[in-house]
Amino acid sequence: MSRYDYRNALRTDRVLLIIIVAMFAAGAWAYPQLPARVPSHWNIRGEIDGYSGPLWGAFGLPGMSLAIYLGMVFMPLVDPRRENYARFGGAYRFIRWLIIGFFALLHGIILAAGLGYAPNTGALVQASVALMFILLGNVMGQVKQNWFVGIKTPWTLADDEVWRKTHRVSAWVWTAAGTLGLVTVFLPAPLNFTLFMGLILGAAFFSIVYSYVLYRSRHP
Repeated sequence: MSRYDYRNALRTDRVLLIIIVAMFAAGAWAYPQLPARVPSHWNIRGEIDGYSGPLWGAFGLPGMSLAIYLGMVFMPLVDPRRENYARFGGAYRFIRWLIIGFFALLHGIILAAGLGYAPNTGALVQASVALMFILLGNVMGQVKQNWFVGIKTPWTLADDEVWRKTHRVSAWVWTAAGTLGLVTVFLPAPLNFTLFMGLILGAAFFSIVYSYVLYRSRHP
C-alpha cells in the first residue's frame, strides 16, 4: 500500500500556496491604507459589531491560512492511521482547497470593509458556508478512517464500518443541508441566519447521533 507523502502534497498544492502568498501580498498592499479599527465581525443582521487592528486585518487570516495548511500537510505524519491518507488523497487535497478558499474569501471581505467598501457580508459568508457543506458532502464518503479529518466520534474511530457508513449517509445529509442553506440566503434577517444555523448544526448533530446508533447496533 502506498504511504502518505507530504512532499507530493506540497508539489501538487503549488497553486494553493500561491493563493496564500497572494493573501499576504494583498494584506501588505492594503495595510498602509487601513484605518485604526478594521471591521472583523458582523452580527446576524449583517451589521458590524467587532473590530481589530490593521495588523490583524491585513495579516491575521493569511497567517491562519498558512498555519492551517501546514498543519493539514504535516499532521498525517503523526496520525496512528496515517497509511489511510493515501487512500483518499484526492478528497484530502480538495478539502485543503475548500478551507483555504474560504479563508481567502473572508480575508477579501475584511480588506474591502477596511478600505471603505460595504460588501453584503452576511449573504457572502452564509452562501460560502452552504457551498462548503455541499462540496464537503460530495467528497465525505471518500474519507477513510483517521484522527484528524472527517466525523471523528468515539464510535467512528472505534469501528471502521461505522466510520464508512456514517460518512456515506452524512454525505447526503450535509449536501441537503447546504442546498437548503443556500435558499435561506434570500430570506430576511435574522430569520435567514436562524434557519441556516439550524440546518448546519442539525446536520452535524445527525452525524454524531447516527454514528452512535450504528455502533450500538453492531456492538449491543
